[in-house]
Amino acid sequence: MGQPRRVSGILCHPTSLPGPDGIGDLGEGALRFLDFLHEAGQRLWQVLPLGPTGYGDSPYQPFSAFAGNPLLISLDALRDEGLLAPEDLADRPDLPSDRVDYGAVIAYKDRLLRRSLARFRAREDAPLRAEWEAYCRDNASWLDDLALFMAFKMQFDWAPWVEWPEDIALRREDAVHAWRERLADEVEYRRYRQFLFDRQWARVREHAAGLGVTILGDMPIFVGHDSADVWAHRDLYYLDARGYPTVVAGVPPDYFSATGQRWGNPLYRWDRMRERGYAWWLARLQRALAQVDQVRIDHFRGFAGYWEVPAEEETAVHGRWVAGPGKAFFDAVRERLGTLPIVAEDLGLISADVIALREDLGLPGMRVLQFGFLGDAADPHLPHNYPANMVAYTGTHDNDTAQGWYRAQEPAVRHRSRVYTGSDDAGIHWAMVRAVCNSVADVAVYPLQDVLGLGTEARLNQPGRPHGNWTWRFHPEVLSAGLAEALREMAEFAGRWAPPGVNLEGGTAPTIHYDAPDSTAPRRRTGA
Repeated sequence: MGQPRRVSGILCHPTSLPGPDGIGDLGEGALRFLDFLHEAGQRLWQVLPLGPTGYGDSPYQPFSAFAGNPLLISLDALRDEGLLAPEDLADRPDLPSDRVDYGAVIAYKDRLLRRSLARFRAREDAPLRAEWEAYCRDNASWLDDLALFMAFKMQFDWAPWVEWPEDIALRREDAVHAWRERLADEVEYRRYRQFLFDRQWARVREHAAGLGVTILGDMPIFVGHDSADVWAHRDLYYLDARGYPTVVAGVPPDYFSATGQRWGNPLYRWDRMRERGYAWWLARLQRALAQVDQVRIDHFRGFAGYWEVPAEEETAVHGRWVAGPGKAFFDAVRERLGTLPIVAEDLGLISADVIALREDLGLPGMRVLQFGFLGDAADPHLPHNYPANMVAYTGTHDNDTAQGWYRAQEPAVRHRSRVYTGSDDAGIHWAMVRAVCNSVADVAVYPLQDVLGLGTEARLNQPGRPHGNWTWRFHPEVLSAGLAEALREMAEFAGRWAPPGVNLEGGTAPTIHYDAPDSTAPRRRTGA
C-alpha cells in the first residue's frame, strides 16, 4: 500500500524534546519522539528552522541559512562514539528539565564540544577522518563563510559584523586572509560543530524514514542581518556602504500587533538575484531539502509582495508594499530542482495576487482553527471551508496554546468555539484537534502543547516579545501509551492512518466516541 494522501502530524521543535543537558537534542529523545509518532499513527513531524540561533534565541534569526544549531548536538551520542569520554559527562550541571536556560546551555555545551574536538584530533580513525574531510570539501560553499564568521563573532566579543573593524566587516581580501590564518583553530572548531550536527541529524532522518514519518521543515523567507549570509553576500541586499540596512522587512498591523512587526531583516535585491539565476536561493533550497522532506516557507506572501520599512522607523506602521519576484522565481526553482515539496505559509494580510501565485504553483497553503472562531461562518479558517490541498493547524508556533487561547477569549468567542466543536471548557483542546483531524485538509498538524492540553505557560513564542520565547520543554512521561492510542484511533477513523494490511481506499469506518486522553497528571508536570 502506498503512502496515503491524508496524513496528520505533530509540531514540536527539537529544543522542546526531553534530554539530560538542558535542551532537547538529536539523541535518544528525538528517536523516542519519532517512535511515539509512529505508535500514535502520525506520519509527519514538523520542526522549526534548524539553524544556529542568534538574537533572542529565535530559530527565525539564525546566524546562517545553511547551518545547523550546534546546541542540538547530543553529548550522549558523542560519548557513545568515543568523541567524548564517560568522565567528560560526570559533572553535568543541574539545568532545568521543563525549560531552556540558553545562557547556561551554551556555556556548558561549548566547553564539551571543544573537548570533543580535542579527542577527535587525537583519535586515529581513518574512516572518520575521511568522512570529515569529505564533509568540509562538499559543504565549503557555505561552511567556510559560516566558520570564519563565527570565529570573528567570538574574536570581536559577539558584536554585529557591521561593528567589526572595517576591513573585516567589508571582507577586504588581505585582511580576511590574515585573520583566517590567525583564527585557524577557531575556524576548525566551527566547522567541526556543523559536522557533528549533520551526522546526528542524518541518524534522526534515517530513523524517521524507517518509521514512515515525513519531516516537514521550516524556512524563513528572510535571513538575519547579523548572519554569515549577509556578511558574505552584501551585494544581494539593500545595504549602505558600511553594511547597515537601508530598508528592512516586517508586516503591517495585524492580529498579532497593532503597530505591525518590524522584523529588521535586510531585504533582498531581487534584481541581482535574478541576474545571477537565483543561485543563492537555489543553493539554499537544495541544502534545506537535503535536511528535510518538505519545507514550509514562512511568509510566502513575500514572493508576491513584501512590506518594506525604512530602517530608521521604530515600528512597521510606516511601510509600503513592494512587488516580489513572483512566479519567475519558482519557475527557475522548478527547472533546476523539479517538483516543489513546499508548503506556503499564507497567513496574515493576504491579497489576491498571493492566492493566485500559490494556486498557480499548486502549493498547499495553511489554515489555523483558532483564527476561524474570530469570524463568521464564511471564515476560511473554519474546517467546513477548507479545501483539500491545505495544511490545517489548531495553532502554530506563533499562537497561544489552544487552552491558553480559549481562556483569553471573550465569552461570545468561547461560546462559538464550544458550539462548533461540541465541546466543553475542559476538553476544548481535544475538540479542536479532532475538528482539524476530521477536516478535508490533506494534512492536519497539531502543536504538541495542544495534544497535551497545556495552557499559556507552555506557549513557545509570542510575536513582538524580544525575550523569553523558545524555552518550553516537555517531560518524556507525557507521551503515554494512552495518548498514542487516542491519536492513532482518531487518525485511523479520519482516514489519516491505517493498520498494517488495511487499505484506506475502501470500506467504511465504524463510529467511535473520541474522548480526550486521561493524562491530566503528566500534563501538570510539563509547565514551562
